[in-house]
Amino acid sequence: MDASLTAAEITPYVVTAISTYGTAVFTRVRDQAADATVSLGREILQRFARSTRRRQELESAVRDVADEPQDPDFQAALRGQLRRILEGDPGLAAELAALLAQSGARVTALRERAVNVGKMTGGAVVTGDNNRINE
Repeated sequence: MDASLTAAEITPYVVTAISTYGTAVFTRVRDQAADATVSLGREILQRFARSTRRRQELESAVRDVADEPQDPDFQAALRGQLRRILEGDPGLAAELAALLAQSGARVTALRERAVNVGKMTGGAVVTGDNNRINE
């Protein structure tokens, strides 16, 4: 399993979850109304948080993305943290690869404020300014 490829593949899910829940993504309980993409991103981040010794660096990168979710530099820094953690934890990398394969969901950012969702069950994809997801 290539950590760089896995980090690149999971980053859109993680960014989507952070954009929705902010830093509460680490502690948020499963919400039945949350869409598959947000749920998957939250699950991925929670697995990282449980298994890493680099939690402070990860939380810092998550805070930056929560503050500026569209900033490509913060997204790249988050992807770098995810890659470093995966490189040091092959078991987590394999676990996440299996989780991605099982979910069947694929999200591709086409350009700013645009997404392509390959498979999704329930929920909605929201883009634009000042949107809120009601809990």
